Amino acid sequence: MQKRALVVLILALVSSAVAADLAVTVYNSNLGVISETRQLDFKKGVNTLAFRDVPALIDAASVRFDLLNSGRNVSILEQNYAYDLVNPDQMYRKYIDQEIELIDKDGKLYSGTLLAYSQGAVTLQDKAGKVLIVLLANISQVTFPALPDGLITRPTLFWRYQSDADGKLDSRVSYQTGGMNWTAEYVGVLDKTETKLDLSGWASIDNESGKRYENATLRLVAGDISRVQRPTEFEYAPKADMLMRAGAAPGFQEKAFFEYHLYTLPRTATLADKEMKQISLFEPSRATVQKEFVFAPEENSSKVKVAIKFKNSQQAGLGMPLPEGRVRMFKADDDGSLILLGEDQIDHTPKDEELDIKVGYAFDISAEERLANQRQISSRVEERDYEVEIRNHKSEPVTVKVDKKLWGFWEVVKAGFEYRKKDAYTLQFNVPVAANDTAIARYTVRFTSQ
Repeated sequence: MQKRALVVLILALVSSAVAADLAVTVYNSNLGVISETRQLDFKKGVNTLAFRDVPALIDAASVRFDLLNSGRNVSILEQNYAYDLVNPDQMYRKYIDQEIELIDKDGKLYSGTLLAYSQGAVTLQDKAGKVLIVLLANISQVTFPALPDGLITRPTLFWRYQSDADGKLDSRVSYQTGGMNWTAEYVGVLDKTETKLDLSGWASIDNESGKRYENATLRLVAGDISRVQRPTEFEYAPKADMLMRAGAAPGFQEKAFFEYHLYTLPRTATLADKEMKQISLFEPSRATVQKEFVFAPEENSSKVKVAIKFKNSQQAGLGMPLPEGRVRMFKADDDGSLILLGEDQIDHTPKDEELDIKVGYAFDISAEERLANQRQISSRVEERDYEVEIRNHKSEPVTVKVDKKLWGFWEVVKAGFEYRKKDAYTLQFNVPVAANDTAIARYTVRFTSQ
């Protein structure tokens, strides 16, 4: 309960700092927080007001209402969220046992009491008592006497309120909605030496909430907030795969906010419904990077992974918080055209942390691990001899880092190279290989059972 109260407080703080009539804060967890100012007309006493033009996926329980500098007293007594929208199916269902008129494609008029609407046909009973079945495919026009009670043209909040006077008042309304998400998209371009990386970042914002937000102050929150999941909650699924190139104007202004990072666009933006928008996240930066070859036999028994490794620091050319997102790596060919090298997903990465981006697998480097021998020293002790063979078919020497996973209680008792115990489950060492050559690293591991 305390955790949920903390999240609500964070959302209220972010959405209450409004500098315009409409502010939209988007999270990377299928959540948007909307804060808008409207002039609402209240009548003295207890009355009902329709607050229209809200998103279809609004969380009605999250609505907060405040008057702005009015000196008046308005209390919301009751709220109802109506989302039964007008459509042909609903119109037919609402008019069961009531009179309607149909005109077919030949211009013939049918009138009577609607008995049924199903299986591609409309069933009527005319004034003489005859039952008529008209196929939907043959109907060109339907006339309903009026809009049925309960049907509305757009989602609406109906407030029952009590006011101490009549008049129009400036009111601020804040609420949460589903169907909004954003992800970071990064484009990295390696130089010819493969030691420098030009990195640009884009915010890809998706609006599936059922509402258009016109000229809104736009904020993005990067971080993992705690939320209570509900079984009926809308599931976000990204639909677009867009490539944004470097060189755009600077976009969002970043700052730390609580234990997250907040990105504010210094200009207003419009988020149309069912639209994905890309905005530059930061100015393109150049970082110093290192290409690394990694053989992890438990992940792939024959291929060597290629990774681009760098530190997210000012000394390396970056030093900014990098929100979770996809990184696409490119390198320019001789004619300047970009060739995709691969892509990877990064987690939220603070400044001064290392990034290890998997690009793909090396074509001209092959690897093989062999269990050369196995000895039972005692009932609790066993030794295994391993061989790692690296075959380099490139015209220049390479160094391959080996990440070997080991379980239980183990120690290296023999090795012809330097190694380190990265953690309780990982042995790590480097294997240098000359151009067009093969190198074999041999070592012995002793396992002790409890």
